[in-house]
Amino acid sequence: MPAMTNRIPCSAERLNLLVPQMIQSIAQAAAFRVARQYVMEKRVRISDANDSRILSTLIGNAGLYEQQIHLKDGHLVSACSCSVPEEPLCRHSIAVLLEYHRWAGHQESSPSSTQPESPSRPQTHHSNKPSPPALQSSVADITLSEILKLVEWLQPAMKAIEKEQPLPPSPTDEAGGVSAWILAIKSLDDRRRETEDVLVTLEAELRDRNAYAARLTQQLQASMAELKTAQAVSRNFEREVNTYRATLAKLGELTSEVAQYDEQIRTAAREILEKGSHFDKVAMSCREVAETLHASVKTTPQP
Repeated sequence: MPAMTNRIPCSAERLNLLVPQMIQSIAQAAAFRVARQYVMEKRVRISDANDSRILSTLIGNAGLYEQQIHLKDGHLVSACSCSVPEEPLCRHSIAVLLEYHRWAGHQESSPSSTQPESPSRPQTHHSNKPSPPALQSSVADITLSEILKLVEWLQPAMKAIEKEQPLPPSPTDEAGGVSAWILAIKSLDDRRRETEDVLVTLEAELRDRNAYAARLTQQLQASMAELKTAQAVSRNFEREVNTYRATLAKLGELTSEVAQYDEQIRTAAREILEKGSHFDKVAMSCREVAETLHASVKTTPQP
């Protein structure tokens, strides 16, 4: 279902009156340039069209998109399944309008042609066309004049086929048996064109898919390179973490040893304090003894 819908005031009564200059005047320059390239590369396929409506598909650079374009109540309403933020028309809708104007002009210049020459022509039913096997006249019924008309028609027809142009109109007098042959040739040419159209579309799709696959391959290679870099960084981090763990383990051992040494130092300090207190008592006792001796010396009479 179309994702983007635009509604533009439009005074044209028919879609084929929207000439490229009018479309270019309201479109973004970059979008119009890309749309014109799409038309040149025959990426547009119109499935149904009339004076007020176009149904189409377009092979873009990222996939297949669907478009619906209408003339309704004085407005040009366009809807596209793409998500390109282009206003007021996306590049795909612009390409469809350009292709429809080209096809409509070709139809007006070649009224005898029942189908356009490009792969973007609307599909038509062949129920009114005689089938090639329905050749009911025999060789005996064909006159020399009819054969000459057939030869005269075949010469420009071959040139048209070589130049990939529409076949020339049939001779005015088609009462003879060669008319069925001419119609059979035209039918075969139409089928050839349809086959070529399908081939062009498939080749364009193949190019798009190859380009998409190439982009995916490049992204995958870039992702693999990033993954390898990330793995190398992760290994470096792991080595650093292991180093930090070993350092922390050594610090834990050192902390335990320091705690043991601290307890030993505290114990030694307590012993020193206890011994110092004992030495103080001994020193005090010695001082008292000395004072006693000194006093006794003073009190003893001299001979």
